[in-house]
Amino acid sequence: MAEGNSSQPSSAVCTKYLLFISKPTGYELTEREGEPPSPGAEIDVGDESMRFVVEKVGSSPLPGDARPCVFLQGLQR
Repeated sequence: MAEGNSSQPSSAVCTKYLLFISKPTGYELTEREGEPPSPGAEIDVGDESMRFVVEKVGSSPLPGDARPCVFLQGLQR
């Protein structure tokens, strides 16, 4: 009898997380695929390529949502 490989899947599994973006006009919540960036990382968001820094990675603000949430703060230019 052949042994099947029923262990954990490889890197083919996509991880999803939320971005909680603080803007002068209010807050925005969007979903991204991949591993969440670490606190202190700088990332570009949106069509205007606005630059943000990751303040923290925490729980989703949505009830019952298990995805991690990356909280961003805009960088001063």
